[in-house]
Amino acid sequence: MAWTRPRSGPKGLRHTGYYRDPAGRTRSAGTFADERRALAAAVRAEGKVAEGTWFDRTAGRISFADYVETVWWPSLHLEITTLAGYRSHLDKHFLPYFGPMPMGDILPSHIQAWVTTALDAGLAPLSVVKYHVLLHGIFKQAVRDRVIPHNPAAETRLPKVVTKPRRILTPEEFQTLLACIPERWLPLVLTDIETGLRWGELVALRPRHIDWAHRTITVTETIVEVSRKRSPTGKRLLVKPYPKDNEPRSLTVTDDLLTVTDDLLTVLAGRIHEYALGRNDYLFPSIDQRGDHPVSKDTFRNRVWKPAVEAAGLGFPVRMHDLRHAHASWLLAGGADLGSVMERLGHRQITTTQNYLHTLPDSDRQALDAFTRIRTRTSGSRDQPS
Repeated sequence: MAWTRPRSGPKGLRHTGYYRDPAGRTRSAGTFADERRALAAAVRAEGKVAEGTWFDRTAGRISFADYVETVWWPSLHLEITTLAGYRSHLDKHFLPYFGPMPMGDILPSHIQAWVTTALDAGLAPLSVVKYHVLLHGIFKQAVRDRVIPHNPAAETRLPKVVTKPRRILTPEEFQTLLACIPERWLPLVLTDIETGLRWGELVALRPRHIDWAHRTITVTETIVEVSRKRSPTGKRLLVKPYPKDNEPRSLTVTDDLLTVTDDLLTVLAGRIHEYALGRNDYLFPSIDQRGDHPVSKDTFRNRVWKPAVEAAGLGFPVRMHDLRHAHASWLLAGGADLGSVMERLGHRQITTTQNYLHTLPDSDRQALDAFTRIRTRTSGSRDQPS
C-alpha cells in the first residue's frame, strides 16, 4: 500500500511518496509540494511493481562490463565450446565498445552505431548478425533483472545477409579429391563421407565403437577443441561423453566398395592392425601417431586437407565439413527420406536438417530430363491413331 510522509526543508513543508519494491524494500517515489501528487507518484510506482514493469533506476548505473562479468556470465550454463566463442566475442567486440558505459545509458542508437562501426571495420554481415544475437541476449536478461526498462538491441537495423549457394561435391569430384589424400588419412576421409559425422565425433571414434557383425559405428563421444586459456583443464582437446544434442546414435555402413579393393570396415580393420590400436585408442591418432591422442582439426586442415584440395584442382573451395553436406545430399539424391537423414546426421529438429539440403550440380538437368520423359509420353499417346 502506497503512503506519504511530510518533511520540512528550506522550501517549506513537502511530501514524499513511498512504496515497496519487488523485494519488499521501501522505495521513494519522489518529493512533491503537496501530499496528493506524492501519493499519486507512489501509487504509479506500486502499479509498475504489480505489473512486473518496475525497474531500479539506480541499478542501471552498473557498467556494461560489470553487469556482464558479475551477473550475466556467471549465469551461463553452456557447452565449453559455446562459452569459448562467447568469451571471444565479448573480449574482441563488446567489452571494448560498451564496457564502461552504464547499462541504463545505452540507447538503441548506440547499438546501431556498433553495427556500423563493425561493418566499417570489415566484419562480415553474417558475423554482425550472429554477434548481435549475443548482445541482444545480454540486454534481454538485464530487462528481466530490472536493471533497464527496455532492450536497446530489440529493433536494431541489421545488414542484409546474402546466402551464397553451396557447391556440393559430386561423387566423381570426391574420387578426384580422394586420390590426393595421403594414404595414412584415407580411412578418416572415407569414414566421414560414409557417415557424415561432425569433426568432433569423427576423431573421437575408437575401435570399441565398431560393431563388426552388424556393420555399425556407434557415436557416443565427441572431441571439443578450445584454447588452453579457456580450458578448465588446461588441455586444448577435451572429451565430451555425448555427441552434440546429447543423442548417441548408431550408423550402418555399406558393404559396397569405397576403394578399388576394400569396403570401409575392411579399411578400418587394416588401420587398427597397422597402428596396433587398442580397443580404447583413437582410430585417427595425432600426427605423432599416439593412439591416446586424436588429431586436431587445425593440424589436419593445414597439413593434409588444404594441400589435397589444392592438388585436386576442383576449382572451388572445399571444407572438411562439406563432406557432411555431401553425405546428406547424396542420401537425398539417392531417394532417402528426410527423417532418415535427420536421424543419421544426429539432428533433433528437422529444420536443422533442412539446412543441409543441397542439390548436386546436375540435379536441374536430371529434373528436366524427368519432365521431358513425362511430356513426351503424353504427346506420344495423343498422336497415336484411333
